[in-house]
Parts: sequence; C-alpha cells; structure tokens
Amino acid sequence: MFTYPIVLTTMDNGDVMVEFPDVPEALTYGDNEDFALDWAQDALHVALQSYIEDHEDIPRPSRRREGHPVVEVSPAIGLKLVIYQAMREQGISQMRLANMLHCDARQVRRLLDLDHNSTMNQLLDAFAVFGMTLDFKPKKCKQRAPGICMSAMA
Repeated sequence: MFTYPIVLTTMDNGDVMVEFPDVPEALTYGDNEDFALDWAQDALHVALQSYIEDHEDIPRPSRRREGHPVVEVSPAIGLKLVIYQAMREQGISQMRLANMLHCDARQVRRLLDLDHNSTMNQLLDAFAVFGMTLDFKPKKCKQRAPGICMSAMA
C-alpha cells in the first residue's frame, strides 16, 4: 500500500542520490547505489513522520512502472500510516481515538510515532476501532536492499 517509486541519479562526483517523486521531502544519497539504497527507507520514514506531525495527508504513491525500483515502508510503519489516514478521513482526533481505545492519549501519540515500536495488539485494536482487519499478502520481488524492490507488474 505504501510502496513509493524512486529515482536514482548519479551525481558528478559519483555519489548516488535517491529521490521520491511522491514525497519530495524524502531525499538521501550515498557513495554508491547500494549505500544510497540502504538509507532510502529511513529517509522515507522520516519524511512521512513529518506529514503526521504537520497534520497533513500521507501522499499516495504513484503507479509502479515495471523494472523501476520502489521503496516500501516497513510493515509496522505501514499499519501506523493506515491508522493515521483513517483518523484524518473520519475526522477523529488523538484524544477521541484514545477514548475509543480506552487508553491514555500518550498511547495514541506513541501509536502514531513511526519511531516507536508499538505492539501488534495495539495496532490491531486501532484497526478494529475503524472497522478494519489486517490481511497479509506475501508477494515476490527482486530485492535490491532491505525494503527496496525492483517493481514487477501485478
């Protein structure tokens, strides 16, 4: 769901830059392509956290193109982004979600903190509040680095 295409650019000095057309705030580079790709998912996570902090919608990824690299957010972060978007779409504040989950507002803030390791039960409880369930669908890809795949058309 949160799989973003990337653009790799070799700079004049040989460094490789990774850009996310759909998330312009996400930008990283490395001495070579492998090093740049190692940091790509982290750059994406940091940029997406800023959308949450600024109370903005999470950008939708553009369509995948066969043979082009993409970066996926980690599974736990993807779940947090789904919860955040559901809150925005339904106009539910953090305080209201805390009441719905029968928990303290600090727990909801941690639930939306992409750096915090929320438990699967906490994430599933929030999904249930929004009338959602979780469906795992493993998929194959040609992996370039952790979280980085060459896109294959489905």
